[in-house]
Amino acid sequence: MQNQQTYNYKVVRQFAIMTVVWGIVGMLVGVIIAAQLRWPELNFDTPWLTFSRLRPLHTNAVIFAFGGSALFATSLYIVQRTCHVRLISDKLAAFVFWGWQLIIVLAAITFPLGITSSKEYAELEWPIDLLITVVWVAYAILFFGTIMKRKTPHIYVALWFFGAYILTIALLHLVNNAELPIALYGGSWLKSYSVYPGAIDAMVQWWYGHNAVGFFLTAAFLGMMYYFVPMQAGRPVYSYRLSVVHFWALISTYMWAGPHHLHYTALPDWTQSLGMIFSLILLAPSWGGMINGIMTLSGAWHKLRTDPILRFLIVSLSFYGMSTFEGPMMAIKTVNELSHYTDWTVGHVHSGALGWVAMVSIGSLYALIPKLFGRDGMYSSKLIEVHFWVMTIGVVFYIASMWISGVLQGLMWRAVNADGTLTYSFVESVEAMYPFYFVRFLGGVLVLAGMFIMAYNVWKTVADAKPANDAIPAVAH
Repeated sequence: MQNQQTYNYKVVRQFAIMTVVWGIVGMLVGVIIAAQLRWPELNFDTPWLTFSRLRPLHTNAVIFAFGGSALFATSLYIVQRTCHVRLISDKLAAFVFWGWQLIIVLAAITFPLGITSSKEYAELEWPIDLLITVVWVAYAILFFGTIMKRKTPHIYVALWFFGAYILTIALLHLVNNAELPIALYGGSWLKSYSVYPGAIDAMVQWWYGHNAVGFFLTAAFLGMMYYFVPMQAGRPVYSYRLSVVHFWALISTYMWAGPHHLHYTALPDWTQSLGMIFSLILLAPSWGGMINGIMTLSGAWHKLRTDPILRFLIVSLSFYGMSTFEGPMMAIKTVNELSHYTDWTVGHVHSGALGWVAMVSIGSLYALIPKLFGRDGMYSSKLIEVHFWVMTIGVVFYIASMWISGVLQGLMWRAVNADGTLTYSFVESVEAMYPFYFVRFLGGVLVLAGMFIMAYNVWKTVADAKPANDAIPAVAH
């Protein structure tokens, strides 16, 4: 094993660079399928290039390849820096990196071929699910093992959020992906079916689906926020007490909110109502975290004018606050009656995915990458500034177009004539969406363009740099 007097930055560097690579891939596929919705002829005759095959590739690439790599990079960096110890095993760290990249490549192969379990955010088939389990257990051992050998008496709150996400995603993955390969009954070895029947399967899936959002895309990135916002602002977190309250309130209520995805379905009415109530309760801890992050700038607001990295981080918190207000509102049954199955939901998801997750990841990477390569800063602060504005405008185009098209869809679908017949056919509602789908496509192009700007900036930063090898403080009390 290498000298224990330095941190293991190698695995952090690997995940950081792959975050940018997978960000481009995931968002490129997103732009392609956005174009397919506006210009259906782009679905071609080749089955593996149709919207239905590419859409799960897009969601998995953006969530688990781009977002996942960002989380691996930052969590493995933060756990070392705040615990003042090296990762417990360099070999285990290497296994986690290469294992995760293998999972992503297998997803990129199997989805276009139509090999899928068809469960939202959990489409990978059972052999890959087993590989995910092994890699995730290795990641948990690496993360918690490093915490256990820490030199510091205190566990910083960012690690609480990362720890909660690691444990909860493990639970969600194991329960939701309980499946039987049909090879047991003489069928294909690459196909399986859920062990749960009907409405129970739907309930388990959206317990998983919403908590994948709640822990993978929220709690984990809050861990990122609680480290990089104070670091970039040069100030301590606004209220450490609020951060602890935020943590316990968030993780104790998020688990119960999944049924709001199943309003007006075969799910029992009381279960739907329970999901709605807990979704409304979630507004309080979510906004507590947003306020804590933004108020960390108290007394240092002037930095927003000169630091584009800080702007990425603070604007991401603004989108987090907006989407965590919108989510509970859409969980209310009377609002959901209009929004369900419409593009409004797509706009809501992307205000969180692009506005919150992508922007906090990008801001954190801009702050992190120079430290990993011994630089004082990124190659070009001006390019970060350009990236910020290009992406912000792109995200606003995207979500605003989907809000408008979603409300229009909902109103057209439930409009009835005096005799009770539908005023509009479904095809007419699709035709009405075309202008908004074009605006969404433009928004996606801008977001993708921003990723290319970032890739160039990162390339110029690391091209002739020597990897940093920071020494671990001898004593940390």
